[in-house]
Amino acid sequence: MRSIRAIRTLFLALLVSIVPASSFAGVFVSINIAPPVLPVYTQPICPGDGYLWTPGYWAYGEAGYYWVPGTWVLAPQPGFLWTPGYWGFAGGLYAWHAGYWGPHVGFYGGVNYGYGYGGVGFFGGRWEGGHFAYNTAVMHVNTTIVHNTYIDNTVIHNTTVINRTSFNGPGGVNARPNGQEMAAAREQHVQATSEQMSHEHFAGTNRANFASVNGGRPATAAVSHPMTNANMATHTAYNNNASRPAYNANTAASHPANNNNAYKAPVNNNNAYKAPVNNNNAYKAPANNQPKYNEAPHQNASQPHNESHPNNGGGEHERR
Repeated sequence: MRSIRAIRTLFLALLVSIVPASSFAGVFVSINIAPPVLPVYTQPICPGDGYLWTPGYWAYGEAGYYWVPGTWVLAPQPGFLWTPGYWGFAGGLYAWHAGYWGPHVGFYGGVNYGYGYGGVGFFGGRWEGGHFAYNTAVMHVNTTIVHNTYIDNTVIHNTTVINRTSFNGPGGVNARPNGQEMAAAREQHVQATSEQMSHEHFAGTNRANFASVNGGRPATAAVSHPMTNANMATHTAYNNNASRPAYNANTAASHPANNNNAYKAPVNNNNAYKAPVNNNNAYKAPANNQPKYNEAPHQNASQPHNESHPNNGGGEHERR
């Protein structure tokens, strides 16, 4: 009996050591239920020079999965790019691989987050000295305010989108890190900024963000600035003029556990946190004629979709 317990203890220790921690705070979380599909939304206009886009993702809390809206964030230092976090399936569990800042974009599970993050690399812009230049072919930028821009349409390729899978592994995205991504993993990394951490925490206090409440279709899927107490006034003002994220049931891939487009919550939502403020107002992106992410591709699974490939903002080819 003692030997069996010792083996179990050793196994658990090994599992904890190899499965990445969940959330920015480094709390270990692994569960046996897959995250919902990624919602379709319109990227808010870049609030100013130097902001980088960090895509939204499903985090996990006491009441199950909840959506952390995509947002624009200032890089911790010039030259750093954001590698999004992702859910990976291994050993019967889904574990969260936290995102990080670094000189190059690393592996993020092959998950297509859009707006320059097509599954491999990043094509929404590049650092030119101490300034960030935006590729307006895939990023939503007001060029009358932000002048460090360029257009690289060569990164855009059309393909058919079947689903919005949000995790790596069997039943999800089948991808492995390439040589460049493995090299990026060995570089100097910086964890998420304090604003990003507060943003995730704030999202977890709003019951409307939980999949058990919104059916996997959050009303507020993206915001211009991180949702924190410090900038809540700015967020609320933007939110009052925002549009509800576009969603089409035809683009919601069937969940590995069922074929319903609406995601079923794994846990009872009675314990869900109640938001300190009302965040249920939908976003409306300022009207303009710039191309929107997933405007046509994700509205209908049979329409073409932009595919991305690695070039770290350079210009070979991408999707979205």
